[in-house]
Amino acid sequence: MSQISAHNARLRFAEMVSRPDEQINLAEAALLIAAEEYPRLDVDRYLEKLDRFGDTARAHAADASTPLDMITAVNVTMFEELGFRGNRESYYDPRNSFLNEVIDRRTGIPIALTVVYIEVAMRIGFAVSGVGMPGHFIAKHESENGDIFVDPFNDGRILETLACSELVSETTGGALELEPDHLVAVTNKHILTRMLSNLLGVYGGTDQRRALAAIDRILLLAPDSPKHVRDRGLLLAELGATGKAIDELERYLELAPNARDTEAIREQITSIRKSKARLN
Repeated sequence: MSQISAHNARLRFAEMVSRPDEQINLAEAALLIAAEEYPRLDVDRYLEKLDRFGDTARAHAADASTPLDMITAVNVTMFEELGFRGNRESYYDPRNSFLNEVIDRRTGIPIALTVVYIEVAMRIGFAVSGVGMPGHFIAKHESENGDIFVDPFNDGRILETLACSELVSETTGGALELEPDHLVAVTNKHILTRMLSNLLGVYGGTDQRRALAAIDRILLLAPDSPKHVRDRGLLLAELGATGKAIDELERYLELAPNARDTEAIREQITSIRKSKARLN
């Protein structure tokens, strides 16, 4: 693919996420998200870097005979040799969510580090999936002897169910308790949506155009997500695209006719129409 423009990155991302989930190349899709922020990003070069990480892990796994041996091989590669670590100091730095930056800087937030973990493990034939717990993201290997949970944000430590429960309590301030479905493996589309949602959280109050770009891509993954349709309409209104804003907010009312904020959204549509009339 080599270098790619932001426009072509969006087109390529749209094409990729239209595929069945198992046919999505997770690392490539994540890099296509980054390519809109980093014009001329060389996607292939970063995929090759992941290949080299896999080569290193394969050497460490040469004598592996159990899932724990394989996890050790990936952990040694990522956290001892390559120096990946969770970025606690600047957790909300947007670079923590862009896979190229995570690969280059060897640091990121839980979901981005888990993507690297999944990709390195895949390259040595070791199946690892993502687990989207509330407030934290981890990796999981499913085996005949039970699931093994790994926390890439914390140097690949292995988690028992109790530790997962403690993480949920800690990251949600005690608001939630661990439920069985919190430990279910998530899809590639879920991972990409959550990565974009993190970017939306970073940009939501400070950069309307970048926030809109994140929502646009979330809607490629989930076209009828009422929340994102609504938020897209509100952002478009703030950016002065009144006609498109009204269309999206009306679509939100169709998608979620019983939502609690329907009256507020109707008032917003009326206000936008009045503003549009004054401009005309």
